[in-house]
Amino acid sequence: MIKQYDIIVVGGGHAGCEAAYTAAGLGSKTLLITMDMIKMAHMSCNPAIGGIAKGQIVREIDALGGAMGIITDKSTIQFRMLNKSKGPAMWSPRAQCDNLLFSSEWRKLLENTKDLHMWQDQVISLLFNGDVVSGVRTELGQEFYARAIILTNGTFLNGKIFIGWNSTPAGRIGEPPAIGLSRQLQERGIEVDRMKTGTPPRIDGRSVDFSKMEIQKGDTDPQKFSFLDIPSAIQKKGKQMNCYMVYTNSAVHDKLREGFDDSPLFSGRIVGKGPRYCPSIEDKLRTFADKEQHPLFLEPEGWNTNEYYLQGFSSSLPINIQYQAVRKIKGMENAVFYRPAYAIEYDYFLPTQLKHTLEVKNIPNLYFAGQINGTTGYEEAAAQGIMAAINAHRKINAMEPVILKRNQAYIGVLIDDLITKGVDEPYRMFTSRAEYRILLRQDNADERLTPLGHQIGLAGEERYALFIEKKKKRDTLLRWLENNAIEPDKINEILKKGGTATITTKKRFTEILSRPQILWEDIVQFVPRGTLYEQHTLAREIYESVVIAIKYKGYIEREGAFARKILRLDSVIIPGSFDYSKVLSLSTESRQKLQRIKPGTIGQASRIPGVSPADISVLLLYLGR
Repeated sequence: MIKQYDIIVVGGGHAGCEAAYTAAGLGSKTLLITMDMIKMAHMSCNPAIGGIAKGQIVREIDALGGAMGIITDKSTIQFRMLNKSKGPAMWSPRAQCDNLLFSSEWRKLLENTKDLHMWQDQVISLLFNGDVVSGVRTELGQEFYARAIILTNGTFLNGKIFIGWNSTPAGRIGEPPAIGLSRQLQERGIEVDRMKTGTPPRIDGRSVDFSKMEIQKGDTDPQKFSFLDIPSAIQKKGKQMNCYMVYTNSAVHDKLREGFDDSPLFSGRIVGKGPRYCPSIEDKLRTFADKEQHPLFLEPEGWNTNEYYLQGFSSSLPINIQYQAVRKIKGMENAVFYRPAYAIEYDYFLPTQLKHTLEVKNIPNLYFAGQINGTTGYEEAAAQGIMAAINAHRKINAMEPVILKRNQAYIGVLIDDLITKGVDEPYRMFTSRAEYRILLRQDNADERLTPLGHQIGLAGEERYALFIEKKKKRDTLLRWLENNAIEPDKINEILKKGGTATITTKKRFTEILSRPQILWEDIVQFVPRGTLYEQHTLAREIYESVVIAIKYKGYIEREGAFARKILRLDSVIIPGSFDYSKVLSLSTESRQKLQRIKPGTIGQASRIPGVSPADISVLLLYLGR
């Protein structure tokens, strides 16, 4: 049996799978250790990938050369582009997925990835050579060694499930927790705390009257996540599955309140911090006591199962209360459970203890990725997995790290927020967290990141060639629109219909298209057919990119200039040995936070909560700037 590797990844969730695929793809001999090889990247909560800001992250992972987008496309059962009524900075792709197919596609990919080995077991402790991590020891008594270790344990570290007065150690329902790692790392100076999340009941679709519910269909012209020319499952099948929208009511609320005295959340038995933006149903009733109803979504778990996920109904109340409450929802009067809702509490490591590479500051060659860093969500986890693997591979090969900037990727925003600001609740990505979000659109993720992915050896030649061809077609189409004009008599009728002013002289197509009322469909008839973009596999992405570049040109240029100005502070390096405690002109709060976080640049220091502009001025003076 092989015992020596370049990189060991612990945990086969979304962070672990992406990390293992990335590390091996870059050429590191990699071992992935997971407790259950049947549940690779299992979607423990809702069976969906993407959504607001999360969809942008998936496209960024794909642009770099990661796998989440590809696996999502292969298992999609419904696709929707959210926020299409808003500007393109807010457009967010979301796919319902076949849960079992998603996991099996991940396993198929990993099993056929060169330089990647897998071992089913539980890691119970890390091995050290002095202060440097050197390997792992497993429950089956095996020892494996590596030059770098990536921990991606998700909710399994000292995990504990709560349903009413029942509580049991578990990483997921029916699966054992990981015991021992937290204590070992705590003894080596790592700060550990507790967080809580939850999941709703799963419903047997045969027991539901869908005719009483509001149907949510997928897009009539569904897109996909990956920039590669691979058709999605729904494109192959020519059909999508429906989701359904329902609402709670006063009878549901009354039944749920009967269980409040038995709630582990309200009795204080759960001490971990829960996600504010995805609260349990009992939390909603207490926080929004004046609301007469709350929306719920019934989402299918796959093509070949009757299992449905009741989004919005996470709970830790007793099973009988959950069951009776669900049966008071319209259309679910005869609902049958496959699984009850439950809450889970688990250990996480304070992310301010990490470098931007996701390496632990005081334990060389040890990396943390995923929920153990205080995040929530498959997409946030996978983003950390790919970046931890990139940087672990580069460190052991004496190469410069890859650190994405806040104006470069949502992934850069995510990691910078974690490292610089820390977390006081499970961190979830939103578009509002990105101050340069008009630059970080889902449509231009390949333009932002594929050249970097290709440069570091992760984005392959096929992906890079497709990107170059797409960019060339996009630029050609844009130039044609800039250099060609249209006569008034050909366009005025279209302008009238659009509710915008007519023209009296020839106008360039870019001037026409820059009007908010005019769509691509209004002018496409005048564009030469089959020469500029239509023959390309990503034709729609090409013309959408062109339309966005024209309509939002001023905003994009202004935000780009602002970002360059603000991020200049990120080029001012602070030496690692800098002693903030001796800078008495800093406020006490700033000294303490700066000393604890040890920012690498003035820009990072400026983003630490509690560090004022005056403190930054003091630091610049000390650094001779």
